[in-house]
Amino acid sequence: MEKAPVQFLTITADFAGQRIDNFLMARLKGVPKTHIYRILRKGEVRVNKKRAKPSYKLQDGDYIRLPPLQIEPENVLPRPGNQLMQCLENRILYEDNGLLIINKPSGIPVHGGSSVKLGVVEALRCMYPKLTQLELVHRLDLDTSGCLILAKKRSVLRELHELLRARHVEKIYWTLTKGHWKEAELTVDVPLLKNQLTSGERIVHVHAEGKPSVTHFRTLHEYSKTSLMEATLETGRTHQIRVHAKHRGHPVAGDEKYGDRELNKQLRETGLRRMFLHAYLIRFTLPSSGQEISVTAPLDVELSECLDAL
Repeated sequence: MEKAPVQFLTITADFAGQRIDNFLMARLKGVPKTHIYRILRKGEVRVNKKRAKPSYKLQDGDYIRLPPLQIEPENVLPRPGNQLMQCLENRILYEDNGLLIINKPSGIPVHGGSSVKLGVVEALRCMYPKLTQLELVHRLDLDTSGCLILAKKRSVLRELHELLRARHVEKIYWTLTKGHWKEAELTVDVPLLKNQLTSGERIVHVHAEGKPSVTHFRTLHEYSKTSLMEATLETGRTHQIRVHAKHRGHPVAGDEKYGDRELNKQLRETGLRRMFLHAYLIRFTLPSSGQEISVTAPLDVELSECLDAL
């Protein structure tokens, strides 16, 4: 077990307003969450020479003393392999001083969890150790590919979160769905309720007590038994496109949770072995700079080859 020495930190404006428990969990990789709360509770973490509760919100200029910490080896994140690092590097779509936008690969989680310790954000932090504040701005499902935004600075992260809350971020997805859509089906405005099973799996369904959820679909191309659709989100609920498409009777191709088993089987003959859901475009304007950022992610080869086969 490795032991880290006493640390002294000075809080900059980028971290002002963040809860100290969240700040420490993001900074102290390899230190269990329970231990972080224990040292806060015992007063071993000092802010300006005083105790601080977990809910304390950091201020610009705060001076923090951290006690010696035990870092458990099993909690240290594994280093990403060369193949994964090369893949992510090749999929960078946009980068500036405050932002990184990548074409997320299907099958890789955006962040690590209990079953998979290494996700996109952890891999990128290993690749770019100088980006000490790199954080996910939003999430994509495991099997969804396409535009994923990460912030390099906490100020940019706050700005983008505010844009997302105000629904000022345009997000357009491309998806292959079962059957052909009628004009009256294209706007889906039904509430979604999220449940979590004891296994930790999340299941979402249409329910009157759920959160308001709106998706606008548009037909891009019709094939004999399927349609390539554009989906624009007004809200960003978990599994929204997948559940709204299923609700209309047009489940997403390759979706093992909400999809059509027979359709998925037929499409495997075209080489489609993943869910056909792709975050095609993301567009927003940063208020601090007035810069409009519009990024598109090309379809992965597997998706393009599926459409060619159809």
